[in-house]
Amino acid sequence: MPRQLSLSSYLVDVLMRDLAGHDRSPSAFIVYLWLWRWSHGEGRDMVGASLQTMATETGLSKSAVQGAVRRLKQRRLVEGTRAHQTDAPIYTVHQPWAASEGKF
Repeated sequence: MPRQLSLSSYLVDVLMRDLAGHDRSPSAFIVYLWLWRWSHGEGRDMVGASLQTMATETGLSKSAVQGAVRRLKQRRLVEGTRAHQTDAPIYTVHQPWAASEGKF
């Protein structure tokens, strides 16, 4: 049986509208949600994933994922680091609203 996942209402009420509506990048919201699920949804701040993995898992094209990651980095919602140039990035997924909700 699948485990239940609890999301902050901020994700749906604010971030979705901001990324999909204002930024006109629904793919950025989808990628953020996927990164969030595999990091904070599993009790971690980070997740490692290649662009191809995210594309396969989200149903988006690799170029759409690449553009989404770029936008998320610009918005400072994620940071990506690599141990080596050829490694898949490790993404730190930020929740800037969490402090105002009392979640750390």
